[in-house]
Amino acid sequence: MAKKELTYGEATAQIEKILARLRSEEMDVDTLAAEVKRATELIASCKERLRKAEEEVNKILEA
Repeated sequence: MAKKELTYGEATAQIEKILARLRSEEMDVDTLAAEVKRATELIASCKERLRKAEEEVNKILEA
């Protein structure tokens, strides 16, 4: 079964939660690498969505 793709808002909310746990030191060393990896994946996804949105806006403005 394929994973449901997160919306931009859901992805940024997850990033914020990870950052909050890091800042409050709620995260132990054993989960740190996994959480950093997840945050990196989420950030890459958000950047791609922003890039696509920028392309679409530019196409609209050029028309």
